[in-house]
Amino acid sequence: MSAPSQATNRSAADYFAVFGLPRKLWLEMSSLEQKFLQLSWKLHPDNFVNASDKERELSLKRSSELNDAYRVLRDPLARVEYLLEIEGQRKEGEKKQQAPPELLEEVFELNELREARESGGNLAELKTKLQSAESNFQEKFEEVDAQLQFVAKEWDTAVDANADSAVREKIFARMNDLLNRRAYIRNLVASVEKELAA
Repeated sequence: MSAPSQATNRSAADYFAVFGLPRKLWLEMSSLEQKFLQLSWKLHPDNFVNASDKERELSLKRSSELNDAYRVLRDPLARVEYLLEIEGQRKEGEKKQQAPPELLEEVFELNELREARESGGNLAELKTKLQSAESNFQEKFEEVDAQLQFVAKEWDTAVDANADSAVREKIFARMNDLLNRRAYIRNLVASVEKELAA
């Protein structure tokens, strides 16, 4: 068999290009899986048993790259993060993420619980408050995910319309804000779980 196909014959390939896809965020999962299986078969090391060492090495490299691309593209959140990364637009930690205003009370209660634990205070009441805060955090988490889905659709529409860079920049900024907000809430949830388990 000949060397791996041109579609996957790139160094540090764009994961979307590996599958012959435009840089859009909505993907048909069954088509992605089918393409993954086809490419996996073409790149499988068994097909290169009689090939040169260089071709076998390239096959292994492309197969690994294909697996990485599939893992990223099948996950909606990873897909957004990856798109921002390859577009040079991921803005993580540029400024300290502030607590969302609607979660300030819960952040305050989490800090109160930590202080009460350190000073030997009454933890039962604070733990009850934190349990309700935990469900509130989860609700906010789901809201952010829904907003990310909406912005992803906006991105795809902008790609289809060949939107100018100003429109794309605004969408990238909203994606970054939502990803950073999501990370902040995820950290709050982890902190609450840790405090409740202690």
